Formats: sequence, C-alpha cells, structure tokens
Amino acid sequence: MINRQIEELAHGVYDKLVDLRRHFHRHPELSYHEFNTTQRIVEELEPLGYEVHRPLETGCIAVLKGGVEADRVLALRADIDALPMEEEGDYKADFLSQVPGVAHCCGHDLHTANLLGVAHILSSLQEQIPGTVVLIFQPGEEKPPGGARLLMETGLLQRLGVQAIYGLHSYPYGQVGEVSLIKGPMMARPDEFVLKVIGKGGHAAIPQKAIDPVVISAQIITVIQSIVSRSVNPLESAVVTIGKIAGGTVCNVIPDSVIMLGTIRSFSEELSERISRQIEQTATGIANAAGASIAYELIKGYPAVVNTPWAVDALEQTAAGLPGVRAVPLAEPIMAGEDFAFYQQEFPGSYMYLGTGSPQAGSDTWNWHHPCYNTDERAMITGMCLMAALVFNPKSTQSKS
Repeated sequence: MINRQIEELAHGVYDKLVDLRRHFHRHPELSYHEFNTTQRIVEELEPLGYEVHRPLETGCIAVLKGGVEADRVLALRADIDALPMEEEGDYKADFLSQVPGVAHCCGHDLHTANLLGVAHILSSLQEQIPGTVVLIFQPGEEKPPGGARLLMETGLLQRLGVQAIYGLHSYPYGQVGEVSLIKGPMMARPDEFVLKVIGKGGHAAIPQKAIDPVVISAQIITVIQSIVSRSVNPLESAVVTIGKIAGGTVCNVIPDSVIMLGTIRSFSEELSERISRQIEQTATGIANAAGASIAYELIKGYPAVVNTPWAVDALEQTAAGLPGVRAVPLAEPIMAGEDFAFYQQEFPGSYMYLGTGSPQAGSDTWNWHHPCYNTDERAMITGMCLMAALVFNPKSTQSKS
C-alpha cells in the first residue's frame, strides 16, 4: 500500500523535478561555492516542514520526524556541486550551462533534484514515517578534502543519531528503471601525487651541457607503469596514471624542470602508500642516474567505498516491491572515487548506481566528466521511489543498541 502511494506521489511531483533539475543544470556552481544552489534547496525544503541545518557554509541537512515512534534514523544523501569544465551536447540545448567553465557533467543536478523529490514524497507521508529521516544535500564531492569529510567533522550527523546511510549516482551504463548494486568494495580510493623532475636547462642544440628533465620524465613514466604489473599481487586491484605533464615553453630550449600530476587508485590505503613509495624510489633512482633530482608529494584522497552487505540486501528487497524498478548486480568494482566513503567509515549503508542511460536523452554514450554527459530525467521516478520506500523498510537500518 505504501509503495503505491509513493509511486503516485513520485509521478505527481515529477514535472516539478524536471524543472528543478534543469534549473540546477543551467546554473552550476563549483565545489564549496554552491551558494545559490543551497538557497534554492532550502527554499524548497522549508515549506515542506523540514528542520534545516546549515553546519557548513554551503549545503544543508534537512530533518523530518515521522509520526510513528520508532528507534530509526535513516540518512539519504545527494551531492550538489558541479565540475570546472565547459559543456557540450545537442541533447541539452534547452538547459546547457549558462556559467562559463562550470558544468554539471557528472549528474549531481539530477541527484539534487531527485532527493528534493524524495523530500516532497516523505513530507506528504510524514504521519506514516517510522522514526526520523535525515536528508543530506552535500557540497564539495568533486574536490578534496570532500564535503562528506567536512560534514562528518562537524559531528551533526552523529548527534542526530544516524543509523544507516544511502546514496546514489547516475549511471550511463544502466537503463532507466535499473539500480546497480554490489556488496563490499564498490569504488576505489583516489590518491594523487605531484612529481617534479629538476634538471638543468640549456640550448636544445647543446644537450650535453644540460640535464634534460623531459627525457628523464619520459623514462620515469614508462618505468612506473610496471609497478602495478610487477609489484602488486594480481588478485589486488590498482591503477597508476599520469594525467598531466608540463615542462618547457619553446622547441629549442631544454627546461630546468618538468612537473607531472598523477593518480593512484586502489582499495587499500596500505597498498596505495606502498605504490607511492615505489613511485618515489623509482623516480629518484632514474633522476639521480642522470644527474637530476626530484621533489615528490602524495596527496591522500577519499577512502574506498565499501557497502554494508545487509544494507545492499535492504535495497534489493525494497526494489523488489516497486513496480518498474529492477535491482541488478554491478559486475565489478569501479576504480573511480567518491567521498560517500567518509560516511561509511562511521555509519553502515550502501551506495548505488541509478540507471540513467537511454538513446532518447543521449545519455548512454558519454561517461562521467565528458562535456556531453547527460542523464535521462525519467530515472528520477526510480530514484525517488526507491529512496522513499527505504524509509519504510525496517531492514534499511539496524538499531545501535
């Protein structure tokens, strides 16, 4: 009965959510600068009867106490920030970003609108809600240290007594109506490093008088690619990628230095640190052999996203009771990172991928962070229904007592 009410309410608020999603899409804001986005969210929540908290400068936490007394505090999370990039795409012609160099090319606009839809549904069903619901509209997912970490450090979620937390992300490889789930490790920890090779500049026609950091950097890049294949257990997952290399200004001058930016992806902090040490040692050896030196810095990113098995079971059970919603297994963990992991360090819960791919929306072709990335807005029906129904599933939380 409650699931039917949820479905009817989701369809009733859908058109409003499409407008909201497109509003956020047209007016994206970068991490920790989501001031207008936050204001719009608060304007939507307060008339619905939510108690709104602002523990950080941007983002907010909304609390709704249900009419059924129960020892349950369930949290649902959406991230609200956009990416520093230009947007493209004919499919989005009516709502392309109007902010130069900023775009919602990761789906956070849909995440935000979806959770606002959940807020509307739960407000209408407040008297039937067992316990308390906490809705997290989180800033700064795209940029370390991560809005999730900053929110956890305020202690507000702990004081509210959160017992379990759930979040979702748009997923271009899943069809509308699907939610992809996996128990245990789901997303990797995305550590970063900065490596500077310091040589000796000179004229390109007289290389013997210089110490060429470009050539040394090329050797370092080639050799460190073998760290994963030859120093990491094949049963463990790891990736080392150099994403940027910069050095020199013109063709006939050997520069003094070259800077490289890279990332280490793994599911273990210990493994990441071990790979980092090998990168530094390898780079030092190659540079020293050529008469150069290096400067190296490891920048630790988010922890790995690891889903609680019983929370995944609760998601599957909830999806099974919703018409048109299908839970499918995620074939394998993904090496992308997500600061949702900071919540999971203290609260059990699960992250999930919401299928948003379809030819109609041109959303089944481009991956996250591509200028043409788009989401099929019909996926919000699935997302709203699943998140709202979780609130009424007693197995979606476990009492701390």
